[in-house]
Amino acid sequence: MKGASTMKKTILMSPYGGLLLLTLILALMPLAVSNDFHYDLLTKICLTATVAVGLNLLVGYAGQVSLGHAAFYGAGAYASAILTGQYTLSPMLALLSAAAGVGVLAWLVGRPILHLKGHYLSMATLGLGVIAAIVLNNEEQLTGGPDGIGLPPLSLFGHELSVFGEYQFAGLTFTGVELWYLLAAAVLVVAVLLALNIIDSPLGRALRALHGSEIAAQVAGVDTAKYKLRVFVISAVYASIAGSLYGHYSGFITPTVASFEHSIELITIVVLGGMASTFGVIIGAAILVLIPQFLTDFQELEMVVFGAILMAVMIFLPRGLLPSVLQRLQRGAQ
Repeated sequence: MKGASTMKKTILMSPYGGLLLLTLILALMPLAVSNDFHYDLLTKICLTATVAVGLNLLVGYAGQVSLGHAAFYGAGAYASAILTGQYTLSPMLALLSAAAGVGVLAWLVGRPILHLKGHYLSMATLGLGVIAAIVLNNEEQLTGGPDGIGLPPLSLFGHELSVFGEYQFAGLTFTGVELWYLLAAAVLVVAVLLALNIIDSPLGRALRALHGSEIAAQVAGVDTAKYKLRVFVISAVYASIAGSLYGHYSGFITPTVASFEHSIELITIVVLGGMASTFGVIIGAAILVLIPQFLTDFQELEMVVFGAILMAVMIFLPRGLLPSVLQRLQRGAQ
């Protein structure tokens, strides 16, 4: 009995215990939702958090700053739009093809730029994001230019998953927004599970080593170039899948999905929630999506208040929200 109790306590205190808690919260969240607008916010939080979980592997664990990660998000969304609209692929096949294509693109781009370090790497990834935004705005025949491009609903279990529809499964009736939330929540749980497995794998240990000191990791025999490229591709695929899902969910996308501002938002989420904290970045994503809803009364001062809140968090919780709070709770318990 003592051994079973110890094992249960170990599971609850492990990252996988956090995954169980996250799954429980996501499953119970519909009980607190009263309208379609709330479901819309929850869906956007889940999709944004999925990107952040992948980006956290690159920034939080590998220590490689990317200021153009929205380019991969936009590439996934636009690839799905083009493959479904111009080449009549099914939405799910287009999503998988887009993820594979973005993975190859990230591998090709990552090979030269990941040899750079520090500010030079940041500038290179910034250039990548700028190039993506220019291409999406100028290639009007392919992307629709600044006006954007439409996407068909995602197909799920033989049904087109429209936010305006109603569907029946196992005798239960669901609206389109409810099913989209459940799908986005399931994708987030799978994304976190994969991230936790990566962190516990030899790849994760190598990433932590090169984050601490790349030179020391190389001396210890870690092929830092290989592992940096690998995590760069993984984080890009995360972004592509989330981008494709967002495109099919919203039904219409514009080049803003790949903008520099969006890349900065993604980096902000990782820093705000806590770098190298998988569950912290989910909290960061929720805050970044929800705060503008509470600041609408400030109108033109909205961004000023938002910036002040972020500054206060970074001053008083320098490690990010979740790691800083957990650290203070541990100190209080001692």
